[in-house]
Amino acid sequence: MDQIQKVSIIGAGALGAVYASLLYQMDRECVSFIASGDRYERLKKSGVVVNDRHYPIPAVNANESPQPADLVMVAVKYHQLDEAVREMKKSVGKGTIILSVMNGIDSEERIGAVYGMDKVLYGMVLGIDALRDLNRVHYTTQGKIVFGEADGTMSGKVERLRALFERAGIFYDVPADIMAAMWFKFMINVGINQASAVLRAPYEAFQDSEDARRLMHAAMLEVVAIAGKKGIKLSGEDVARFDPVLMSLNPKGKTSMLQDVEARRKTEVEMLAGKVIELGEACGIETPVNRQLFSEIRKIEQSWK
Repeated sequence: MDQIQKVSIIGAGALGAVYASLLYQMDRECVSFIASGDRYERLKKSGVVVNDRHYPIPAVNANESPQPADLVMVAVKYHQLDEAVREMKKSVGKGTIILSVMNGIDSEERIGAVYGMDKVLYGMVLGIDALRDLNRVHYTTQGKIVFGEADGTMSGKVERLRALFERAGIFYDVPADIMAAMWFKFMINVGINQASAVLRAPYEAFQDSEDARRLMHAAMLEVVAIAGKKGIKLSGEDVARFDPVLMSLNPKGKTSMLQDVEARRKTEVEMLAGKVIELGEACGIETPVNRQLFSEIRKIEQSWK
């Protein structure tokens, strides 16, 4: 089995910066960012700062001719995915593995539609508490990357990625049912990310307030109802299973959507409430909580204009 030696990461936000820093600590020659335009110039000049340590991670201009990578990690925001798919073109070769660590449940299909699903592994991140401010990121809990093949097989791609993460000290899990795991994460984000954005509240509020948790749970239960219609293994017990995880998080920590709202950045509401509404309509499931959250978050975004 060939080792993964060259990793290209597209997206230098909280997740991209954290995993780039861990790979850089393992091997300074193995990792680079893919970018173009102003983002390329900023990364080339400044790199990233993670937990107060500067990492001069190389930036590769997507518009030039980078060599194909063994692994491309996609860590962009939802509204940046189409651009990212275009920019990673020259970094994807015959044997490249593509891993999306984005939120949501459809980025893999959108990437696979361009490059082939045979190159794609399903993936997500659970439990990280990274906070981003421009090119500076701070985290206390690394969390873990959860990944796998849609059919649960231990393919060569999975084994190669496991070996890389072992070498780099990146925590990971390969579940028996990656699709159920991804819907679990989707359910969590639909609840905590959106409720925190509307309430402008860090994790502390959800740890202390039953009302905040009630809003979060109501949004999550709409995902459970849709999952049941689609044959995904998700239940009300999974909603309760998140609460101990929530209680373990840094009380002052903030969801990525709350960070976006505070920085007046475009949120991923279309990927969360928007997707729940779309799937609910297709399945005949009412989604009033997510409709309200969608409306409130869009009002927040429109207020910036």
